[in-house]
Amino acid sequence: MSTTTPHQTPLADVRGKVAFITGGSSGIGLGIAQVLSRAGMKVVFTYMRESHRDAALASFPAGNPGVHAIKLDTADRDGMVRAADEAEAVFGNVHLLVNNAGIGIHSQLSNASWNDWDWAMNVNVSGVFNGIRTFLPRMKAHGEGAHIVTTSSTAGLMAAMLGLYVTTKYAVMGMMEALRVEVEGQNIGVSVFCPGPMRTNIFNTERNRPAALVNPGAAKALAPPPGVKGAPAVDLMAAAMDPIEAAECVLEGIRNNDLFIMSHQEFAQAVRDRGEALLASFPTAVAPAVRHEAGKIFIPGIYAPETVRRNSRRK
Repeated sequence: MSTTTPHQTPLADVRGKVAFITGGSSGIGLGIAQVLSRAGMKVVFTYMRESHRDAALASFPAGNPGVHAIKLDTADRDGMVRAADEAEAVFGNVHLLVNNAGIGIHSQLSNASWNDWDWAMNVNVSGVFNGIRTFLPRMKAHGEGAHIVTTSSTAGLMAAMLGLYVTTKYAVMGMMEALRVEVEGQNIGVSVFCPGPMRTNIFNTERNRPAALVNPGAAKALAPPPGVKGAPAVDLMAAAMDPIEAAECVLEGIRNNDLFIMSHQEFAQAVRDRGEALLASFPTAVAPAVRHEAGKIFIPGIYAPETVRRNSRRK
Protein backbone atom coordinates (compact mmCIF):
# COMPACT_ATOMS: atom_id res chain seq x y z
CA MET A 1 0.00 0.00 0.00
CA SER A 2 1.71 3.16 -1.16
CA THR A 3 0.74 6.63 0.03
CA THR A 4 -1.01 7.19 -3.32
CA THR A 5 -3.02 3.95 -3.29
CA PRO A 6 -6.58 4.50 -2.03
CA HIS A 7 -7.28 2.52 1.11
CA GLN A 8 -9.74 -0.22 0.23
CA THR A 9 -12.39 -1.44 2.65
CA PRO A 10 -13.93 -4.36 0.77
CA LEU A 11 -16.08 -5.49 3.72
CA ALA A 12 -17.10 -2.12 5.09
CA ASP A 13 -20.64 -3.51 4.77
CA VAL A 14 -20.71 -7.11 5.99
CA ARG A 15 -24.46 -7.65 5.93
CA GLY A 16 -25.47 -10.56 3.71
CA LYS A 17 -21.87 -11.67 3.20
CA VAL A 18 -20.48 -15.11 4.09
CA ALA A 19 -17.82 -15.78 6.74
CA PHE A 20 -15.77 -18.95 7.25
CA ILE A 21 -14.24 -19.20 10.74
CA THR A 22 -11.82 -21.93 11.76
CA GLY A 23 -11.89 -22.96 15.40
CA GLY A 24 -15.23 -21.22 15.80
CA SER A 25 -16.95 -23.53 18.27
CA SER A 26 -15.57 -21.91 21.43
CA GLY A 27 -13.56 -18.99 22.78
CA ILE A 28 -12.57 -16.17 20.46
CA GLY A 29 -13.77 -18.04 17.39
CA LEU A 30 -17.26 -18.46 18.78
CA GLY A 31 -17.30 -14.83 19.91
CA ILE A 32 -16.40 -13.75 16.38
CA ALA A 33 -19.06 -16.05 14.91
CA GLN A 34 -21.73 -14.58 17.21
CA VAL A 35 -20.76 -10.97 16.54
CA LEU A 36 -20.62 -11.50 12.77
CA SER A 37 -23.98 -13.27 12.81
CA ARG A 38 -25.53 -10.35 14.72
CA ALA A 39 -24.06 -8.01 12.11
CA GLY A 40 -25.98 -9.85 9.39
CA MET A 41 -23.39 -12.27 8.05
CA LYS A 42 -23.98 -15.91 7.20
CA VAL A 43 -21.48 -17.85 9.26
CA VAL A 44 -19.72 -21.16 8.75
CA PHE A 45 -17.55 -22.28 11.64
CA THR A 46 -15.36 -25.33 12.06
CA TYR A 47 -15.04 -27.53 15.10
CA MET A 48 -13.11 -30.54 16.38
CA ARG A 49 -15.41 -31.84 19.14
CA GLU A 50 -19.14 -32.51 18.75
CA SER A 51 -19.87 -31.28 22.28
CA HIS A 52 -18.35 -27.89 21.42
CA ARG A 53 -20.30 -27.79 18.16
CA ASP A 54 -23.60 -28.48 19.91
CA ALA A 55 -22.98 -25.88 22.61
CA ALA A 56 -21.93 -23.35 20.00
CA LEU A 57 -24.99 -23.87 17.82
CA ALA A 58 -27.21 -23.57 20.90
CA SER A 59 -25.75 -20.09 21.56
CA PHE A 60 -27.33 -18.69 18.39
CA PRO A 61 -31.02 -17.78 18.12
CA ALA A 62 -33.21 -20.88 17.77
CA GLY A 63 -33.66 -21.94 14.17
CA ASN A 64 -31.03 -19.51 12.89
CA PRO A 65 -30.66 -20.52 9.22
CA GLY A 66 -27.51 -18.45 8.78
CA VAL A 67 -25.13 -20.64 10.80
CA HIS A 68 -23.50 -23.86 9.64
CA ALA A 69 -20.88 -26.06 11.36
CA ILE A 70 -18.24 -28.25 9.68
CA LYS A 71 -15.85 -30.66 11.38
CA LEU A 72 -12.30 -29.87 10.28
CA ASP A 73 -8.69 -30.35 11.23
CA THR A 74 -7.21 -27.19 9.71
CA ALA A 75 -3.94 -28.99 8.96
CA ASP A 76 -5.86 -31.37 6.65
CA ARG A 77 -5.28 -29.97 3.17
CA ASP A 78 -7.93 -32.00 1.39
CA GLY A 79 -10.30 -31.47 4.30
CA MET A 80 -10.00 -27.69 3.94
CA VAL A 81 -10.95 -27.92 0.27
CA ARG A 82 -13.96 -30.08 1.12
CA ALA A 83 -14.98 -27.60 3.83
CA ALA A 84 -14.71 -24.70 1.38
CA ASP A 85 -16.84 -26.60 -1.13
CA GLU A 86 -19.44 -27.32 1.54
CA ALA A 87 -19.53 -23.69 2.70
CA GLU A 88 -20.12 -22.52 -0.87
CA ALA A 89 -22.80 -25.17 -1.39
CA VAL A 90 -24.66 -24.00 1.74
CA PHE A 91 -24.30 -20.20 1.54
CA GLY A 92 -22.52 -19.28 -1.71
CA ASN A 93 -19.29 -17.35 -2.16
CA VAL A 94 -17.15 -16.85 0.95
CA HIS A 95 -16.19 -13.21 1.54
CA LEU A 96 -14.44 -13.44 4.89
CA LEU A 97 -11.90 -16.01 6.06
CA VAL A 98 -11.10 -15.95 9.78
CA ASN A 99 -8.07 -18.14 10.48
CA ASN A 100 -8.67 -18.49 14.19
CA ALA A 101 -7.95 -22.13 15.05
CA GLY A 102 -4.86 -22.50 17.21
CA ILE A 103 -3.37 -24.38 20.13
CA GLY A 104 -1.78 -22.91 23.25
CA ILE A 105 0.94 -25.48 23.57
CA HIS A 106 2.80 -25.21 26.89
CA SER A 107 6.26 -26.20 25.71
CA GLN A 108 9.20 -23.85 26.03
CA LEU A 109 11.79 -23.91 23.25
CA SER A 110 14.35 -25.18 25.73
CA ASN A 111 12.37 -28.33 26.46
CA ALA A 112 10.15 -28.84 23.41
CA SER A 113 10.15 -32.18 21.60
CA TRP A 114 9.88 -32.71 17.86
CA ASN A 115 6.29 -33.85 18.48
CA ASP A 116 5.57 -30.53 20.21
CA TRP A 117 7.14 -28.62 17.33
CA ASP A 118 5.30 -30.53 14.61
CA TRP A 119 1.93 -30.19 16.33
CA ALA A 120 2.33 -26.46 17.01
CA MET A 121 3.52 -25.70 13.48
CA ASN A 122 0.86 -27.92 11.86
CA VAL A 123 -2.02 -26.12 13.57
CA ASN A 124 -0.79 -22.59 14.25
CA VAL A 125 1.14 -22.01 11.03
CA SER A 126 0.34 -24.62 8.37
CA GLY A 127 -3.35 -24.47 9.26
CA VAL A 128 -3.34 -20.73 8.55
CA PHE A 129 -1.59 -21.17 5.21
CA ASN A 130 -4.02 -23.97 4.37
CA GLY A 131 -6.92 -21.56 4.78
CA ILE A 132 -5.24 -18.86 2.72
CA ARG A 133 -4.23 -21.23 -0.07
CA THR A 134 -7.75 -22.67 -0.26
CA PHE A 135 -9.88 -19.53 -0.02
CA LEU A 136 -7.79 -16.74 -1.56
CA PRO A 137 -8.07 -18.05 -5.16
CA ARG A 138 -11.82 -18.39 -4.72
CA MET A 139 -12.05 -14.83 -3.40
CA LYS A 140 -10.11 -13.54 -6.39
CA ALA A 141 -12.33 -15.54 -8.73
CA HIS A 142 -15.67 -14.24 -7.42
CA GLY A 143 -14.38 -10.64 -7.30
CA GLU A 144 -17.06 -9.45 -4.87
CA GLY A 145 -14.64 -8.03 -2.32
CA ALA A 146 -13.20 -10.13 0.48
CA HIS A 147 -11.12 -10.09 3.63
CA ILE A 148 -8.76 -12.43 5.46
CA VAL A 149 -8.06 -12.04 9.17
CA THR A 150 -5.82 -14.33 11.19
CA THR A 151 -5.60 -14.61 14.97
CA SER A 152 -2.04 -14.18 16.18
CA SER A 153 -1.46 -12.99 19.75
CA THR A 154 0.33 -10.38 21.81
CA ALA A 155 2.85 -13.23 21.94
CA GLY A 156 3.44 -12.46 18.26
CA LEU A 157 4.53 -8.94 19.19
CA MET A 158 6.98 -9.58 22.00
CA ALA A 159 8.82 -12.43 23.69
CA ALA A 160 6.82 -14.38 26.25
CA MET A 161 7.25 -17.42 28.46
CA LEU A 162 6.12 -20.14 26.07
CA GLY A 163 8.70 -20.02 23.31
CA LEU A 164 7.13 -22.53 20.96
CA TYR A 165 3.78 -20.72 21.00
CA VAL A 166 5.58 -17.40 20.54
CA THR A 167 7.43 -18.78 17.51
CA THR A 168 4.21 -19.75 15.76
CA LYS A 169 2.55 -16.43 16.49
CA TYR A 170 5.52 -14.43 15.18
CA ALA A 171 5.27 -16.55 12.00
CA VAL A 172 1.60 -15.65 11.62
CA MET A 173 2.40 -11.95 11.96
CA GLY A 174 4.93 -12.12 9.14
CA MET A 175 2.60 -14.20 7.00
CA MET A 176 -0.23 -11.69 7.18
CA GLU A 177 1.95 -8.62 6.70
CA ALA A 178 3.44 -10.23 3.58
CA LEU A 179 -0.02 -11.15 2.31
CA ARG A 180 -1.16 -7.56 2.81
CA VAL A 181 1.59 -6.42 0.45
CA GLU A 182 0.82 -9.14 -2.10
CA VAL A 183 -2.93 -8.42 -2.47
CA GLU A 184 -2.61 -4.63 -2.58
CA GLY A 185 -5.16 -3.13 -4.93
CA GLN A 186 -7.11 -6.38 -5.43
CA ASN A 187 -10.11 -5.45 -3.22
CA ILE A 188 -9.08 -8.05 -0.66
CA GLY A 189 -8.38 -6.85 2.86
CA VAL A 190 -5.89 -8.43 5.25
CA SER A 191 -5.72 -8.12 9.03
CA VAL A 192 -3.88 -9.80 11.87
CA PHE A 193 -5.56 -9.92 15.27
CA CYS A 194 -3.29 -9.82 18.33
CA PRO A 195 -5.36 -10.48 21.45
CA GLY A 196 -4.05 -10.57 24.98
CA PRO A 197 -5.42 -12.92 27.67
CA MET A 198 -8.91 -14.11 26.81
CA ARG A 199 -11.48 -16.21 28.64
CA THR A 200 -10.97 -19.28 26.48
CA ASN A 201 -9.75 -22.85 26.81
CA ILE A 202 -6.74 -22.36 24.51
CA PHE A 203 -4.32 -23.80 27.08
CA ASN A 204 -6.48 -26.89 27.52
CA THR A 205 -5.78 -28.29 24.08
CA GLU A 206 -3.83 -31.46 24.88
CA ARG A 207 -7.03 -33.47 24.43
CA ASN A 208 -6.88 -32.64 20.71
CA ARG A 209 -3.23 -33.66 20.22
CA PRO A 210 -2.94 -36.29 17.44
CA ALA A 211 -1.96 -39.71 18.75
CA ALA A 212 1.11 -39.77 16.53
CA LEU A 213 2.43 -36.59 18.20
CA VAL A 214 1.84 -37.47 21.86
CA ASN A 215 4.94 -37.21 24.06
CA PRO A 216 5.94 -39.88 26.57
CA GLY A 217 4.58 -38.73 29.94
CA ALA A 218 2.26 -36.27 28.20
CA ALA A 219 0.10 -35.87 31.32
CA LYS A 220 2.70 -33.44 32.63
CA ALA A 221 1.86 -31.11 29.75
CA LEU A 222 -1.58 -30.50 31.27
CA ALA A 223 -0.08 -28.49 34.12
CA PRO A 224 -0.63 -24.71 33.99
CA PRO A 225 2.00 -22.68 32.09
CA PRO A 226 4.99 -21.72 34.24
CA GLY A 227 4.81 -18.33 35.93
CA VAL A 228 7.33 -15.50 35.82
CA LYS A 229 9.81 -15.57 38.69
CA GLY A 230 9.06 -12.91 41.27
CA ALA A 231 5.73 -11.95 39.71
CA PRO A 232 2.62 -11.84 41.92
CA ALA A 233 0.18 -14.70 41.45
CA VAL A 234 -2.61 -13.63 39.08
CA ASP A 235 -5.73 -15.49 38.06
CA LEU A 236 -5.38 -14.94 34.32
CA MET A 237 -8.89 -16.13 33.50
CA ALA A 238 -10.44 -13.81 36.07
CA ALA A 239 -8.57 -10.86 34.57
CA ALA A 240 -9.03 -11.96 30.96
CA MET A 241 -11.22 -10.27 28.37
CA ASP A 242 -14.57 -11.66 27.28
CA PRO A 243 -14.43 -13.10 23.73
CA ILE A 244 -17.42 -11.00 22.63
CA GLU A 245 -15.57 -7.79 23.49
CA ALA A 246 -12.58 -8.99 21.49
CA ALA A 247 -14.82 -10.01 18.60
CA GLU A 248 -16.23 -6.49 18.40
CA CYS A 249 -12.66 -5.26 17.90
CA VAL A 250 -12.25 -7.79 15.08
CA LEU A 251 -15.44 -6.70 13.33
CA GLU A 252 -14.38 -3.06 13.47
CA GLY A 253 -10.97 -3.99 12.07
CA ILE A 254 -12.54 -5.94 9.21
CA ARG A 255 -14.87 -3.07 8.30
CA ASN A 256 -11.95 -0.63 8.26
CA ASN A 257 -9.45 -3.08 6.72
CA ASP A 258 -7.02 -2.41 9.56
CA LEU A 259 -3.72 -4.23 9.19
CA PHE A 260 -3.28 -4.69 12.94
CA ILE A 261 -6.22 -5.34 15.26
CA MET A 262 -5.42 -4.96 18.96
CA SER A 263 -7.70 -5.62 21.90
CA HIS A 264 -5.54 -4.96 24.98
CA GLN A 265 -4.16 -1.46 25.49
CA GLU A 266 -2.06 -2.60 28.46
CA PHE A 267 0.50 -4.26 26.17
CA ALA A 268 1.30 -1.09 24.21
CA GLN A 269 4.32 -0.22 26.36
CA ALA A 270 5.92 -3.65 25.94
CA VAL A 271 5.58 -3.35 22.17
CA ARG A 272 6.98 0.18 22.32
CA ASP A 273 9.96 -1.09 24.33
CA ARG A 274 10.62 -3.80 21.77
CA GLY A 275 10.46 -1.31 18.92
CA GLU A 276 12.88 1.00 20.68
CA ALA A 277 15.25 -1.91 21.29
CA LEU A 278 15.18 -2.76 17.60
CA LEU A 279 15.83 0.82 16.52
CA ALA A 280 18.64 1.18 19.04
CA SER A 281 20.34 -1.87 17.54
CA PHE A 282 20.89 -0.40 14.07
CA PRO A 283 24.34 0.98 13.17
CA THR A 284 24.61 4.73 13.48
CA ALA A 285 26.98 5.13 10.52
CA VAL A 286 25.19 6.43 7.43
CA ALA A 287 25.11 3.88 4.61
CA PRO A 288 26.68 4.76 1.23
CA ALA A 289 24.15 6.45 -1.03
CA VAL A 290 24.09 3.62 -3.58
CA ARG A 291 23.37 1.06 -0.87
CA HIS A 292 20.79 3.30 0.74
CA GLU A 293 18.90 3.65 -2.55
CA ALA A 294 19.08 -0.08 -3.25
CA GLY A 295 17.72 -0.81 0.21
CA LYS A 296 14.54 1.14 -0.47
CA ILE A 297 13.21 -1.66 -2.68
CA PHE A 298 12.95 -3.89 0.40
CA ILE A 299 10.88 -1.42 2.44
CA PRO A 300 7.16 -2.36 2.42
CA GLY A 301 4.79 0.51 1.82
CA ILE A 302 2.17 -0.74 4.26
CA TYR A 303 3.35 0.68 7.57
CA ALA A 304 3.49 4.47 7.15
CA PRO A 305 0.02 4.82 5.58
CA GLU A 306 -1.43 2.53 8.24
CA THR A 307 0.09 4.67 10.99
CA VAL A 308 -1.26 7.89 9.49
CA ARG A 309 -4.71 6.42 8.94
CA ARG A 310 -5.02 4.90 12.43
CA ASN A 311 -3.75 8.05 14.15
CA SER A 312 -6.23 10.17 12.21
CA ARG A 313 -9.08 8.09 13.65
CA ARG A 314 -7.90 8.84 17.18
CA LYS A 315 -8.29 12.58 16.82
